[in-house]
Amino acid sequence: MSGTTWSWRWAFVAALAAVCSWGCGFNNQGGFGTGVAVLAEVPPPTIRFGIVWDSLVVDSGKVQPGKSLSHLLDPAGIGPGKVATLAANSRKTYDVRNMRAGRDWWLASERLRDSLGQAIGQEPKWLIYERNPKDYAVFSLGDTLGVKLGSYPVDTVYARAQGTIENSLYLDLDHGGHPSSLAVAMASVYAWTIDFSRVQKGDTFDVLYRREMVNGEPAGIPTVLSSTFTHWDRALSAYRFEEDGVAGYFDLEGGSLQKVFLKAPVEFSRISSRYNPKRFHPVLKKVKGHFGTDYAAPTGTPIVAVGDGVVTKSSYTSGNGKYVKLRHNGTYETQYLHMSKRAVKQGQRVKQNEVIGYVGSTGLATGPHVCFRFWKNGKQIDHLREDFPPSDPIKEGLQADFALEVNRLDVLLQRLRPNAQGVSISSSPGPTAP
Repeated sequence: MSGTTWSWRWAFVAALAAVCSWGCGFNNQGGFGTGVAVLAEVPPPTIRFGIVWDSLVVDSGKVQPGKSLSHLLDPAGIGPGKVATLAANSRKTYDVRNMRAGRDWWLASERLRDSLGQAIGQEPKWLIYERNPKDYAVFSLGDTLGVKLGSYPVDTVYARAQGTIENSLYLDLDHGGHPSSLAVAMASVYAWTIDFSRVQKGDTFDVLYRREMVNGEPAGIPTVLSSTFTHWDRALSAYRFEEDGVAGYFDLEGGSLQKVFLKAPVEFSRISSRYNPKRFHPVLKKVKGHFGTDYAAPTGTPIVAVGDGVVTKSSYTSGNGKYVKLRHNGTYETQYLHMSKRAVKQGQRVKQNEVIGYVGSTGLATGPHVCFRFWKNGKQIDHLREDFPPSDPIKEGLQADFALEVNRLDVLLQRLRPNAQGVSISSSPGPTAP
């Protein structure tokens, strides 16, 4: 072999080695492989609402009062015809007329480029509307006008609240590091057994609850799982249990906490005047029997029906002001006076806990309150002294399951330190907010 041939071959090997010094490397099998310096690891794309978000141009804001879908899309150049088609195509999945002021929205557009790669504009592709803290709607603005629904990932956190009433249930829960909305959840659990306007200093509570967290923020009212509330030296236990997919609260013996009537028609008010046949009337300035219970509350506070019934009166008199009267059955009737606004009509059927009006001071009233009156067999009585029958207990075939659930909740309660956020967190998959 000639020297010229060997010289050429060594020159080729040297050149190849120089290239590989920055662009090649040996792989595990002893051959040439791609070097790390040439192909860096590509980061995964950012996914929001099921959409690749990285290359999009995004505008965002909140729905303003009186604004609709067309107001959101018109600035992006989407005309009335396309908006109407989008609304019609979406109606079975999500009715755009349900969009509400204050909710977040995002408008995502793709960049348009010319043949040289220069940006020449934007084309709207998706509108995302946050229906509530957990759920959203993604409207497609391209060739296929329509909508799909989605949900954020949800973390479920378990916690234990324990304490003694020093100020109010709201404040004492807040001081313990718990959401004040837990007080509302507890009031719903004990709505048939405790009049929370009579909760007093020294009452105690020990509550196991769960709350949902979305994007690091609480979503909705916490759910009470078990609770022991001591009121007037009487310990009242409650355990959450589902029968046929419907959740209810029961005591240790499986008796339902739900009764025929709620203890009060308004939440967290105070009793300003009790049932008293010999009361001195503050407006008429004379002794005139007071055959009801006055609950003082801010104007506009919802008033609810204490039981299922039919509206027999929804009217006004100079003494009662705006009022509603319900017949519950052949034995019981209730009446709600001094409303600022009535929410039901005569002849209408209502369910227990349904809003029938709002607290006011119409008629003979010195301030905002609801005068709550109760009839039994045609005679007005003091409902706070009446012991109403409970609803049905747990079905016989489910009593063993209920006992297991009580044990499970008690074990979980003991694992949690009082007033410390929980030990158990579970997540569901889904996209997060941008």
